[in-house]
Amino acid sequence: MAVEQEFFNAADYFVDRNIREGRGDKIAIYTEQRNYTYHDIQKMVNKTGNALRELGVRIDDRIMLLMLDVPQFFAAFWGAIKIGAVPVPVNTMLPPEDYEYYLNDSRAKVLVVSEELVHLITSIKGDLFYLRDMVVLSEADGARVPFKQKYKQAPAVLKPALTTRDDVGFWLYSSGSTGSPKGAIHSQYDMVASATSYARGALGLTDNDIVLSGARLFFGYGLGNSMYFPLELGASVVLNPAPPTPKNIFQSLERFRPTVFFGVPTLYGQLLEYREKLDREGIKQADPTSEHEFSSVRICVSGGEALPTDIYYRWKERFGLDILDGIGSTEMLHIFISNRPGDVRPGSTGKPVPGYKFKIVDDAGQEVPEGEIGTLLVKGDSAAQQYWRKREKSRKTMQGEWVDTGDKYYIDEDGYYWCAGRGDDMLKVGGIWVSPVEVENCINDHPAVLESAVVGSPDDKELIKPKAYVVLREGFADSDELREELKKWVLDRLAKYKYPRWVEIVSELPKGATGKIQRFKLR
Repeated sequence: MAVEQEFFNAADYFVDRNIREGRGDKIAIYTEQRNYTYHDIQKMVNKTGNALRELGVRIDDRIMLLMLDVPQFFAAFWGAIKIGAVPVPVNTMLPPEDYEYYLNDSRAKVLVVSEELVHLITSIKGDLFYLRDMVVLSEADGARVPFKQKYKQAPAVLKPALTTRDDVGFWLYSSGSTGSPKGAIHSQYDMVASATSYARGALGLTDNDIVLSGARLFFGYGLGNSMYFPLELGASVVLNPAPPTPKNIFQSLERFRPTVFFGVPTLYGQLLEYREKLDREGIKQADPTSEHEFSSVRICVSGGEALPTDIYYRWKERFGLDILDGIGSTEMLHIFISNRPGDVRPGSTGKPVPGYKFKIVDDAGQEVPEGEIGTLLVKGDSAAQQYWRKREKSRKTMQGEWVDTGDKYYIDEDGYYWCAGRGDDMLKVGGIWVSPVEVENCINDHPAVLESAVVGSPDDKELIKPKAYVVLREGFADSDELREELKKWVLDRLAKYKYPRWVEIVSELPKGATGKIQRFKLR
């Protein structure tokens, strides 16, 4: 008879363990409204888990989270995991039809949504075939009735479901260069593997740290930064539901004095511009007792897309801090190659994070010599199990123990990894994947457009943004007005970060023998 796997529940590990280790009265979350101790978080998690059970949520049921960065995200995420259900956080910056897809694809029975985002769901035109209940939350007022009553009456004690480290813990949706987004299925233990390898092993974070992340909780990078990294270490995090604008970031830095900052290259560029503008205007920082806004910060991390060396050096000059660039993925959960404190090579992605193995292969799957470019494959304990209902894509990406990142890389003679672009046509814009096909389909719906192709193009700060090449229908002529109209056409229909920053009208698009557009020629 087979031996049963040992009990492991991620909510028990990340929330209850901190109580067992004596951190109950320590502040876990700082917000503008109030602070939350580890005891507060445990109580919210337990009451939410019990209230979800009252709604009829059972083990393995999906619960979609369309939520801003508020403490209630912790309650919904860990409350679901504690009863064996599966939280599915999704991007908060999408149009209603995307949420229709996510809800129907995941077959989520319950949607937990921030009050400010309810209009995105009520604007859905199609049918939601599986959604049974919607729980509306606000940071100030808690849940709406009837869930509010269920939560109030729910016990503050909850025994974790008898799960194991290989049980499904949560999903994260990953975009693809073709087709619809894919639900990457992660195990209960994946967050532990990532936190111990990267947060502890590579960054050296401790229980004394206070984390501030510009990246939001809904996607893999932000989920680690703001939630399971601090909980792994018994540290604290600053949460703010407001957009991560430079003004908001600087206010949080001044008020909460975080020690670790996570951002994406676009945000670092915006922060520099904002501060440099204030410098030109002669406006000093708000706190005259400290040298600069980042004086409390000991570690700055960048992920999501390659960090331009120009931003690195300007940041170092202005604030005296290194930015530790790294690469991660939804499939691997978080960063697996990174520069380290005291070991930075600007322009490179750094060296392997402890616990991960790599190989760089050619098109035949053979490893390439040092210095040659090939496709980066990674293996480690944080890898997703598979994509939901995408068997062929799962087979191509998850090759036994190895995960194909789709990124082109080479290693130098000192063991540093250098990114050489993508193996497909996907773009990383502001740290979030953008499918060129989705943007092209939107542009092609415009009455003036015959066909289009979208590629990544660097702006004046070396950050990649979408650029559209457009062939017009007969009877339409190129003009500044039309190009601006096409930008606005996309801006009105897709998430803001997806619209093309440049539109170039061309007579034809480069195509291969089969008629497929060759975007690499446009790049």
